[in-house]
Amino acid sequence: MPFTHKYPFDPSYGYSLDDLRAVAPPPEPADFAAFWTARYHRALGVVPNPRLRSSSDAHPRFQVHDLEYASTDGFPIRGWLLTPRDGLPRRGFVLGHGYGGIECPPLNLPRADGAYLVPCFRGLSRSRRPPISPDPNWHVLHDLDQRDRYILGGCVDDVWTGVSALLGIFPELAGHLGYLGLSFGGGIGALALAWDERIARGHLNVPSFGHQPLRLRLPSTGSAAALQRYARTAGGVLDTLAYYDSAIAARHIRSPMQVAAAVFDPAVAPPGQFAVYNAIPGDKRLFVLEAGHFDYPGRARQEQQLLAELWAFFAPL
Repeated sequence: MPFTHKYPFDPSYGYSLDDLRAVAPPPEPADFAAFWTARYHRALGVVPNPRLRSSSDAHPRFQVHDLEYASTDGFPIRGWLLTPRDGLPRRGFVLGHGYGGIECPPLNLPRADGAYLVPCFRGLSRSRRPPISPDPNWHVLHDLDQRDRYILGGCVDDVWTGVSALLGIFPELAGHLGYLGLSFGGGIGALALAWDERIARGHLNVPSFGHQPLRLRLPSTGSAAALQRYARTAGGVLDTLAYYDSAIAARHIRSPMQVAAAVFDPAVAPPGQFAVYNAIPGDKRLFVLEAGHFDYPGRARQEQQLLAELWAFFAPL
């Protein structure tokens, strides 16, 4: 059902659910796979040297540890590691946060027997470092003119080195790792999971960066709007963004996936979200959200339903 809103555009963009299920990813650059596999192997060569200490943050169900590890180019990534209060973890997860950053560990986690590595992506929240702006409107533009140095690539590296850090702490969890990514973290997750076979299952919630040509064209709020403003005066934006398209990357994902995609979303246009889901070639499940990046009456109910589905989806890990 349509929502009452104050946006100067329609956040459903006139797409029906059938229309959304038919959105295909854009064409793939010829060297897309070569670009990403080379980047992945470079990240695998990093020794993250994870360091833990007791945290002042608390969680009702988990022990919380402050975490720091090294990512590519020596970038220090900070965040948290959550471990079960009783016993050893049976499965591990890396969590990818949204573009608003993350100031404390999330409360709603699907499995009580998991260890959760929660990194702050480079330049954001606990991983802030000049000259990278922590403002999403500027962060999304950082080094956009340099394909190999664009900030999103570094954030993907932070996932891969985070997986290495988690396995360094709990080597027995090899083969039992999952990924959960929200919005920004969902798009970064698709780019990361396409190449990392160490992650056995993944969940992407309203994933960003899907179908970059549409992302530059459909009116939006947030970082997408910042990109659109920049693209009006700067040439060659798609020359870089074509390599950072989560829908193109999703074609290469081979692990089972669960995607929560919204049919109404002012910040991450739904056609881009569904392009990610539609491109996944193998075992996949879709959870249709009434809205994303928007408060609506059924939101709490849908979040609980999704959490229950994730509990079951990650049970095989």
